[in-house]
Amino acid sequence: MSSSIKEASRDTLTAHHRTYHFFSLALAAEHLGPVDKLPKSMKVLLENLLRHQDEVIVTEAHLRDVAGWLKTAHAEGEIAYRPARVLMQDFTGVPAVVDLAAMREAVKRLGGNVDKVNPLSPVDLVIDHSVTVDAYGSEDAYAENNHLEMSRNRERYTFLRWGQNAFSRFRVVPPENGICHQVNLEYLAQTVWHEEQGGQEIAYPDTLVGTDSHTTMVNGLGVLGWGVGGIEAEAAMLGQPVSMLIPDVVGFKLTGKLNEGITATDLVLTVTQMLRAHGVVGKFVEFYGDGLDKLPLADRATIANMAPEYGATCGFFPVDAITLDYLRLTGRSEAQVALVEAYSKRQGLWRQAGDEPVFTRAPLSLIWKAWWRASPARVVPRTGWRCRPCRGRSKPLMSWR
Repeated sequence: MSSSIKEASRDTLTAHHRTYHFFSLALAAEHLGPVDKLPKSMKVLLENLLRHQDEVIVTEAHLRDVAGWLKTAHAEGEIAYRPARVLMQDFTGVPAVVDLAAMREAVKRLGGNVDKVNPLSPVDLVIDHSVTVDAYGSEDAYAENNHLEMSRNRERYTFLRWGQNAFSRFRVVPPENGICHQVNLEYLAQTVWHEEQGGQEIAYPDTLVGTDSHTTMVNGLGVLGWGVGGIEAEAAMLGQPVSMLIPDVVGFKLTGKLNEGITATDLVLTVTQMLRAHGVVGKFVEFYGDGLDKLPLADRATIANMAPEYGATCGFFPVDAITLDYLRLTGRSEAQVALVEAYSKRQGLWRQAGDEPVFTRAPLSLIWKAWWRASPARVVPRTGWRCRPCRGRSKPLMSWR
């Protein structure tokens, strides 16, 4: 079976004195036609299909369907999307670990090798919304609340700790570290993933599905991801692709900068109102424009986090210098930051000044066009309080290992 475009697109790059292999969209374009005007989020999908082309589940026709999206900014057809990883909370994650344990027990009864029962995609299970406030107003309150949390949920946490040690590609973030979206944004997300495959270090975009609708928060870091149900997440954990229609992509252009006194909340509510008025259910929303130069990553993450409220599948922000600054702020290594920059620039995922990707157009009968040029300077205050941004981590997350 031919995988010629995939094979022809193999390339290498060097970042921080290390060589990485990747599947080049520029080389693939020699066979598929120009793709440079695709929205950045669509390029992530195209790379995902290119990397998994096998002429069985992902065929050359699927690649051409996505590349051909540029002709009309719309494409019919279904694709098989394979996220790089899966994010779970403890409520949905515990049943998944129970299923893995049951499979391992069945293999053991049949005399098989139980070490072969593992997730095929990396899984992070974050125990969030966990600590109940019983004690307060004293120096010992934090420690006492944590002690009570562990004692009340000892059986569940013991089981999850066993799962982390029993299965490969499965990590558990214990209580006390924050909600899953904060942990994902500040610690788990890499923007560009890399792993060894066949003796080569392969780099590719960080993508995910999560078991919460607000998984989209990480879109602010240039990571494509959205929320799914527990069954879909477990299927992705077991290596099954997510079947999805090729999406329409609505562009939202930002120019200028926020006036003094305008909070992130004001901006988010304005953006949400505009997108709701247009109607973006089932669509990707991608933010672009030189106004992003002045938009901090905490504000981007807040806007992306609201994707379920304005109805979109995701609210994607491309990678740029602000992304790199945030990766450094939250303790990612210089090697990782260098990889993100080098890979994003080679793949056309880096936001350049004056970028004008092609986006889906709405019927002329609609009041709104399918893209906006929103000036943050025109946003008016809507609340009397300021949104609290995520804080960077000064030390790694706690681990049960």
